[in-house]
Amino acid sequence: MRNSRREWMAGAATTAICGFHLEAGAATVGPKLPLKANPLPLTDVRLRPSNYASAVEINIKFLLSLSPDRLLHNFRKYAGLEPKAPIYGGWESEAIAGHTLGHYMSALVLAWQQTDKAECRRRADYIVDEVALCQSKRKDGYVGALGRKAGDGRIIDGQEIFREIVRGEIKPGRFELNGSWVPLYTVHKILAGLLDVHAAWDNATALKVATLLGSYFEKVFAALNDEQMQELLVCEYGGLNESYAELYARTGDQRWLKLAERLCDRELLDPLVAREDKLSGFHANTQVPKLIGLARIHELTGKDAPRDAARFFWERVTRHHSYVIGGNSDHEYFFEPDTIALHLTESTCEHCNTYNMLKLTRQLYSRAPNGSFFDYYERAHLNHVMATQNPETGGFTYLMPMMSGAPRRYSKPGEEVFWCCVGTGMESHAKHGDSIFWEGHDTLFVNLYIPSTAQWQAKGVALTLETDYPFRSETKLVFDSVKLDRFAVALRIPGWANGCAEITVNSDPVPSTPVNGYAVIHRCWKKGDVVSLSMPLELRLETAEGSQDVLAVMYGPLVMAADLGPETEWTGVEPTMVGENLLSAFAPMASDRPRFRAQGIVRPADLTFLPFYSQYDRRSAVYFKHFTESGWKQEETALVAEQARQNDIAARSIDVMHLGKMQSERDHVLTSHISYPVTHRGRQGRDARSGGYFEFTMKVIPSPLLLQASYWGGARLRTFDILVDGVKIATQKLDQNAPGKFFDVDYPLPSKLTRDKESVKVRFAPHHLSSAGPVFGVRLLTVKVPKHNERAP
Repeated sequence: MRNSRREWMAGAATTAICGFHLEAGAATVGPKLPLKANPLPLTDVRLRPSNYASAVEINIKFLLSLSPDRLLHNFRKYAGLEPKAPIYGGWESEAIAGHTLGHYMSALVLAWQQTDKAECRRRADYIVDEVALCQSKRKDGYVGALGRKAGDGRIIDGQEIFREIVRGEIKPGRFELNGSWVPLYTVHKILAGLLDVHAAWDNATALKVATLLGSYFEKVFAALNDEQMQELLVCEYGGLNESYAELYARTGDQRWLKLAERLCDRELLDPLVAREDKLSGFHANTQVPKLIGLARIHELTGKDAPRDAARFFWERVTRHHSYVIGGNSDHEYFFEPDTIALHLTESTCEHCNTYNMLKLTRQLYSRAPNGSFFDYYERAHLNHVMATQNPETGGFTYLMPMMSGAPRRYSKPGEEVFWCCVGTGMESHAKHGDSIFWEGHDTLFVNLYIPSTAQWQAKGVALTLETDYPFRSETKLVFDSVKLDRFAVALRIPGWANGCAEITVNSDPVPSTPVNGYAVIHRCWKKGDVVSLSMPLELRLETAEGSQDVLAVMYGPLVMAADLGPETEWTGVEPTMVGENLLSAFAPMASDRPRFRAQGIVRPADLTFLPFYSQYDRRSAVYFKHFTESGWKQEETALVAEQARQNDIAARSIDVMHLGKMQSERDHVLTSHISYPVTHRGRQGRDARSGGYFEFTMKVIPSPLLLQASYWGGARLRTFDILVDGVKIATQKLDQNAPGKFFDVDYPLPSKLTRDKESVKVRFAPHHLSSAGPVFGVRLLTVKVPKHNERAP
């Protein structure tokens, strides 16, 4: 079977149930679902042995290896107190310092709720008390560790930027505000951590600190008119609107709700309210928390507009902007909808995005229970989130590459990086029992099939979920105790099951009418009852949006990827699939986990497929170009022709500049300003931002010459000049010139620029508010002399 992920998502909610036999005495059908649902508290769910339970234990070990006092360093320093321990390196030594402590508080809370480990709660309380002390010393309600860069490069206390903002001095960039790196994003993380500690065990100090901090920024925002507020919100501010909405929920104070509603970035949100997908070009993780905030505002007010914008955003992202593993973004940005096949790079699927998309999914589901939400949730949780932690080291990924052969990059023990995705990684892997079970009125929803036990307090029910899903098809739900006996159990039947599932209660087949993706069983339950669910786990193919000839392999909910070998060894070519009836070529291999050998269809050689998430220290191929036999012969001919072209270019090359490579840039005496090395699809390059440039020296000879530059064909809205020895030879515009591939542009050099010279200086300079490049290599080559009967270029 072959379909697109978008088609699968759209049809998931209308799944049917097959394989039932109606027998006398069987359970009755419950045709309706509650309009609202809530997850069982994490404190009432315990994981049984599985990869999920192991991930939590590995993560707790990492959490307890961290020093709260090192994370508190700047809080104490900027409050005039002596730090108790040296500051961490990485991002914590930059202007974004403090964001990790916010994540850390939330992760400690989740780890305590998931495991009842007392040290996690003790640490969270200790941090709250320390932050409260720092806040009391500052006296105005502010507390923080964020900084700003001084003129000499030092990082200093960043509070001064908020005094500037109150005066109307607002200097925003997408990730910088008045010289500080996303300060409001960091404030949101601190507020979120404090509110999580308060909610978990009613820590009154945490709520007091959060309220005082919220009051400080209430005064900052009150000084701004609406136009200034929109200017301020250009810079990433995380889910600050959610934090203020949560303050309203905790205190009932209307001023917090009004402020939550005012924190509304119109550039993003107005099109969503109008049901317009204008996400392309937006930094993805900057946007998702804003929608989480809107969904929370809807929960608290019942207003339709926030819900509608959040729901439209969710639908567009999950069905039109997401990869097969459930993640989204290329180099952290959204791109044009339904063009996944053109964006298979080494820098896809930032983990923070998926962490936030799962939070948004839970919120939307809670107000409109539907199995399609958890079809997405399961896909992203299993295939992306579970891939982001290396179980051998406890390290986390930032990005998850979809380019064949690209290595995963995990943080390492003792390596002080503290990326944003280390923060969300701490949280994601502290709560794998979250969202397995939900309750709505008299219905128990089973949304994720993860080995666990749970207490449903409202009905006095204790139950055990026994399963080796998704490796085996059978799942058992065992009722260990029951007090209030009559209620419904709603089992999610995933869209990938194609409407087929077999359900029994105490070995008796149960008929059911599907309701919004669920098989609903309504009956009187008793201790010892066993519900068994079996779904057919089979291989299937899914096409990538943007090309019917780019495929991924699925096994039930699992993304199956080809194993290309150890991370340090793979130097091969991108594998492709050739032929018809592709699935018939997959032969199962002896293993306790899904494992298949694809024989005769993969070029250049047969490959073994296994679950993508588990290939932590391996190189993988997830997506495959597909050719018929005749199409493959044409492709081989095209590859030969391209190789001949490259050989011709190499033969005519006078000098080659490998931008982004240190030795080549040194050899060519590169100088630059506001310019950075980049990597895309395995090729290194360099760009320059507005106000910057990069320049280098290249050899020339007394002959007609071409300057050839290589660009990525999917680059958008870039305009820049190319100068040789100060003379502009071209203005280049990049805007989807050749989607999905690199392309070369030749610029003839006037002979006067090279006459009597041994070298020239080549400069790339962006236009105002634009960028130059990225440029993935520059050559100087001789002009090709046409052969007899060959037309000149």
